[in-house]
Amino acid sequence: MSGLWFEDLTEGLVVEHATRRTVTETDNVLFTTMTMNPAPLHLDHDYASRTEFGRPLVNSMFTLALVVGLSVPELTLGTIVAQLGMTDTVFPSPVFHGDTVRVETEVVQARASRSRPDAGIVVFAHRAHNQRNDVVCTTRRTGLMHRRPAS
Repeated sequence: MSGLWFEDLTEGLVVEHATRRTVTETDNVLFTTMTMNPAPLHLDHDYASRTEFGRPLVNSMFTLALVVGLSVPELTLGTIVAQLGMTDTVFPSPVFHGDTVRVETEVVQARASRSRPDAGIVVFAHRAHNQRNDVVCTTRRTGLMHRRPAS
């Protein structure tokens, strides 16, 4: 287990996540087809070549899932009870095949759970950038986190 306990997730903590990920065309095609999204902007090179982007866009739902996934090892692996929700998700710049995504996370709120004495509620602000340092996704994610077990 490499995630942090509720007590370690103090407001203002910023984590630069160690793992970065280059997105492939296969990632995009598999995710897009598995999630039943037939948008030609993600799948049809000819169609996408005639858009303002000139090439296929990576499915934004894949980008969001990748952003959260890249944060898991240092934040929530083995220490989260449940994900409670996400808000304020935006995609300021597109992600294309071949882009490398990196993520940093800030703890923006942390409080003890009123109903679960063994847990706390933490709001994470994730920020993802590509290799050109363009912001490609920001989101706030709320997690119910385990408290550190008694020794």
